[in-house]
Amino acid sequence: MWYWKKCAQYRAKSKGFPLPPGPPRNHLIGNLLDIPSSLPWNRFLEWKYQYGDIVSVEVLGNRIILLNSIATANDLLQKRSNNYSDRLVPRMGGKLMGLDQSFTMLPLGPAWKQQRKLTHTSLSAEAVRKYFTIQEDIAALYLDGLIMNPKDFISQLRLATGRIIMSITYGFPIQTSDNLYISEAESTMRLIGESMVPGAYLVDLIPWLSRLPSWLPFNTIHKTAASGRAQIETMTLRPFEHVKCDMEAGTAHPSFTLDCLKDLQSADTYAVVLSFILAMAKYPKVQEAIKKEIDQVVGGERLPTFQDRVNLPYVNATIKEALRWKAALPLGFARTVKNDDFFQGYYIPAGSIVLSNIWAIAHDEKSGILPEEFCPERFLKNHVHETAIDPYTYVFGFGPRVCPGKSLGDNNLFALVTGLMATMNIMSPIGADGKPVNIDPQYTSGFVSHSESFDVIITPRSAQATELIKERVSHTTSQ
Repeated sequence: MWYWKKCAQYRAKSKGFPLPPGPPRNHLIGNLLDIPSSLPWNRFLEWKYQYGDIVSVEVLGNRIILLNSIATANDLLQKRSNNYSDRLVPRMGGKLMGLDQSFTMLPLGPAWKQQRKLTHTSLSAEAVRKYFTIQEDIAALYLDGLIMNPKDFISQLRLATGRIIMSITYGFPIQTSDNLYISEAESTMRLIGESMVPGAYLVDLIPWLSRLPSWLPFNTIHKTAASGRAQIETMTLRPFEHVKCDMEAGTAHPSFTLDCLKDLQSADTYAVVLSFILAMAKYPKVQEAIKKEIDQVVGGERLPTFQDRVNLPYVNATIKEALRWKAALPLGFARTVKNDDFFQGYYIPAGSIVLSNIWAIAHDEKSGILPEEFCPERFLKNHVHETAIDPYTYVFGFGPRVCPGKSLGDNNLFALVTGLMATMNIMSPIGADGKPVNIDPQYTSGFVSHSESFDVIITPRSAQATELIKERVSHTTSQ
């Protein structure tokens, strides 16, 4: 009787419309075994080709809707944003670790609108211009580190992006070493990234598990939550209090916290720049084209600045390609459906989890160039009949939830990419056969996906390039 009643209720709600297509599911666990734990977006891309631009799957009773094209994502996440703008708040990372009250996780409402207005004021394209010098100085420090220890380019990149975060968010001096603040920020953002993956913890899929007493054997839910909450609070409050003390003493540097007393979530600069370095080793012709354009503009007599950007179309296309090629947030931020909806003849139930499949969107073939290739020309009208979809329209999110730090993150990429190409050669290691080694590292499977460690050869382009870097660094350290 209960089963027939539920079926009747479902038919009434769905009005006879089917769910979006998807792989066959098991009646007990749904598609749990169909979704790989490693790089699931690759399987989702296969499902796009098999089932279309909108796909439905189920995991332990949780309905997941995959949006596999930019048109579908815009139709739902932008044009119907009132129904599709609430974030999925994982049980572990949200309620138990305390991230449910962060700006990123807040549902649309008065509190969210107030914080959105605040972040827009502090992070608009015009407002972040005041950080140009900080970003250029930190890029120069990174380049100087490469001169001294080129094999350590990955950890130095982590340090550089950490310096950007701590300098802009809290106003710390750019020479901040890999100290407590940066180490805490890096480990905490890793924790947050892992906890934001839908289903990362069993309690996310079966919420009632959080009500089990902590003394039960093998129940680590409460211990994990308490540890995560403490780590997040420490990372947020320690530097926050540091800035408040500096403000009271009148010694605070310009920063996002100084402007609005809120912390800024780390961007995916590290992941994108690491993929860019990999691409430069694998695609030397692209590297040469970038250098040629930069040399024509700056003449090798100075380092590039943000004022040069308007004259660097190939560099700008390369940054787009770096954002697209190995998308750092392959599935974006998960959303939830507020009310039952009907779209293109399909029924989308309230409470469904919605994933914008950035990986699939980035694999468009409009330009005629294979999506697996790193090729900035796909974005240049004079090179292709039809340009590829602009990554700026999808990698930073959709609708009201578009990342407010978009301009700041983009500027970080420009400073690091142009600095590297103006001063450094990046090459693949040479194998025993005398030929360049094919570098093909694995990528991580977290919320932010980045390359695992790999080896490249990085050398200064010239003695003059080294001198320019040293001169810039000496100026920053003397301030």
